[in-house]
Amino acid sequence: MTSESSASIGANRGLVEYTHWIYGLHALSIIMALAGAHTVALRFAFGLPSIVAVIMNYARRSEARGSWLETHFRWQIHTFWYSWLWIIVTSIVAIPLLIVVIGVAIEIVGLALVGMWVVYRIVRGWLALREGRSVPVAR
Repeated sequence: MTSESSASIGANRGLVEYTHWIYGLHALSIIMALAGAHTVALRFAFGLPSIVAVIMNYARRSEARGSWLETHFRWQIHTFWYSWLWIIVTSIVAIPLLIVVIGVAIEIVGLALVGMWVVYRIVRGWLALREGRSVPVAR
């Protein structure tokens, strides 16, 4: 790690720890899903820890603006809202197909794919934060 990135981490230490807490809340939703009967996608999108985490994102997003942490805030917010989008799309496709029974399989596969995507995004983002790196975010 360069001295420049060390300095930026030191200057934003409180915000870095705050971002770790947000990733931790998202991870808690994932762990709760794996320990229970819910899918990861549904527990992530509708679970209280993830809802609290996204509220925390919006509450301090302006403090991260212009720093490397801004990418993490955007990454977390996009992960949350895109999981909602893909759950809705999966349901819209699957519900009409319930008549011919294939809808159940489409819903199960769709939610599993969204869940794997969520796990990937949380793990990748948290590892990047731990290493003091930004995450790639499309603008």
